[in-house]
Amino acid sequence: MRIIMNNGARVVLAAIPLLPVAWVPETAKAEQVGPTAKQATLSTWEQLNRYSTEGHNTTEQVISVSQFTDVKPTDWAFQALRSLVERYGCIVGYPDKTFRGNRALTRYEFAAGLNACLDKIQELIAAATADFLKKDDLEVVKRLQEEFATELAALRGRVEALEVRTATLEKQQFSTTTKLTGEAIFTIADTFGDAVGQPDGPTETIFAYRARLNFNTSFTGKDQLRIRLQGRNVPEFNRAITGTNMTRLSFDGDSGGNVGIDDLFYRFPIGSKTTAWLIANAYGTENLAPSLNPLESDGQGAVSRFARFSPIYRIVEGAGFGLAHKFTDAIELTVAYRARNANNPEEKNGLFDGNYGAFSQLTFNLSKDFRFGLHYANVYFPGSNVNVSGGTGSLFAQRPFGNVATLTNTYGAVASYRFSPKFILSGWVGYTDAEARSGINRGGDASIWNWLVSLAFPDLGSKGALAGISVGMPPRATENDVRTRRDRDISIHLEAFYRYRVTDNISITPGLFVIFNPEHNSANNTQLVGLIRTTFSF
Repeated sequence: MRIIMNNGARVVLAAIPLLPVAWVPETAKAEQVGPTAKQATLSTWEQLNRYSTEGHNTTEQVISVSQFTDVKPTDWAFQALRSLVERYGCIVGYPDKTFRGNRALTRYEFAAGLNACLDKIQELIAAATADFLKKDDLEVVKRLQEEFATELAALRGRVEALEVRTATLEKQQFSTTTKLTGEAIFTIADTFGDAVGQPDGPTETIFAYRARLNFNTSFTGKDQLRIRLQGRNVPEFNRAITGTNMTRLSFDGDSGGNVGIDDLFYRFPIGSKTTAWLIANAYGTENLAPSLNPLESDGQGAVSRFARFSPIYRIVEGAGFGLAHKFTDAIELTVAYRARNANNPEEKNGLFDGNYGAFSQLTFNLSKDFRFGLHYANVYFPGSNVNVSGGTGSLFAQRPFGNVATLTNTYGAVASYRFSPKFILSGWVGYTDAEARSGINRGGDASIWNWLVSLAFPDLGSKGALAGISVGMPPRATENDVRTRRDRDISIHLEAFYRYRVTDNISITPGLFVIFNPEHNSANNTQLVGLIRTTFSF
């Protein structure tokens, strides 16, 4: 390489890295004498950072100029190059033992190389070998320092600024082990159409909120302890208001303005292929095993409760534990055991003697685009708060025999196929076999079905946007030994929304969903729920 100094002096240097490795990015042709147009737009710090990270291919240290296959004794720079290689050892060259002396370099590259030689000279001085240095060499070094004073000063200034910033962050950081994240949802919503069994419109327009703060702590870098604080006042458009649970929102719930603990769990690895969870409160089972629905998020995705994921994930809830084991990259098994009243020491309660749920899912990741899962749940309801369908579907699907002890076995499948980065097809189907364990219908059986298909369109219209369309059948009691509690008709759930990302932290989602034949009864008028959801995340 050839550098012409302001005073006309000519100096030859190899491409010298900040570390003793062979390095020079291919950024210029041999006939160029300065940075390319693209390089000229980069900041000093970006240039220096780029030079210190690209092309780090370690090679054996060059100790003689004769080791360069493209340098000949007749070259005009041979003596200067030999001095730098053999006397000071601050030239490395390329891994193929070439020097490539005709290649142009930028001032940033030269600044990095000069810094390496200056470090070598300081080492020689510290080792009391300064007698190897000649006056001419020191004069050249002095001129080089003057010539590249701006670049070297910029490097020192940026490093000092980073040191100050790092010290400030360490002093002001929230915690060395805990990261704080949060989400706030504001919504305007209303329902339209006659309520089930009522001649008038069911609701007035509401304005409500949900706010969450997540404290995510890691002690080893591989585990996670989450404590979530939550407050909300979103009314449930449920049976008490609209005559059916089919009209519920995805993020509903009213704590009366009080803030309480929502998620509370600890996740940790067991070996390299197994993950365990200890769950004290909340934390849905859909977080243990993938639901495979890209519209799952209640703050960014589906606007209805039913369209988020299969009801099977909702019926296994409460305190307990979970395990996920990867047999291979393509096959993963998840199991969980949870109890709703695990903290209640009274009879027919507690961890094992009350309402419990056992869950398992085998997930197959057949490719980066196609995934599907098969799952099963065994759930026992002791005779209070029976909720076979997880707060979705009809009354008969939720309590096929009334509020009596009920045992259920639920089977299902979920799948997702990504046709392209901007189009994903997903869906599920579920079947529940319910058995009455008490009451006048003891021994009776009921069959409950549900299904849904979703279309997701990521980045539709703009980056970060998401459009979603879902159609399905909420849980329906198709068969029941108690004939009066059998759903005669079929309800259809149709939903559409569009999430527009205003910034990386703010999104606005208008959405609506329609319930045809609410409660699986064609005598009931169609109901529609519309909303505008604004989500702030940080």
